[in-house]
Amino acid sequence: MDERSVDVSVGDGLTLPLAPERLEEAVRFVLRSEAVPAAELSLALMGDEEIAAMNAEYLSHEGPTDVISFEMQHPGGIPIGDIYIGALQAERQAAEHGVSFEEELLRLAMHGTLHVLGYDHPEGEDRADSEMYRRQEALLASFLAGGEPISR
Repeated sequence: MDERSVDVSVGDGLTLPLAPERLEEAVRFVLRSEAVPAAELSLALMGDEEIAAMNAEYLSHEGPTDVISFEMQHPGGIPIGDIYIGALQAERQAAEHGVSFEEELLRLAMHGTLHVLGYDHPEGEDRADSEMYRRQEALLASFLAGGEPISR
């Protein structure tokens, strides 16, 4: 039995290019790659209004964002966290970066999972050179290619 609990929910009125189970698979892929034997994670896809409200309340930023994650485990305990993805923002970013909407959703699910696991990155231009970003992109490439989880 897999002790990696992942619950995915999709907000009312959102249309996604992939089944929610695919996002669950991506989160589990990260957990296996990071050698996390047990975890409790939730992933919620939201519209612009909902994610903008969370962004304002919890991060004091204005407008919709792509991903917000909350790490809630106690030291020494299993990873517990909530990941919120702004689906419409993800769709816009996909178009801006020339990638598919599906790929961007998977990237953000993995990004949020890495945050819950304790990874962080700088803001701004240095972000793409960070360990977290490189790890995220390596995991995404392996997952999209149908590869096995990749250890650090």
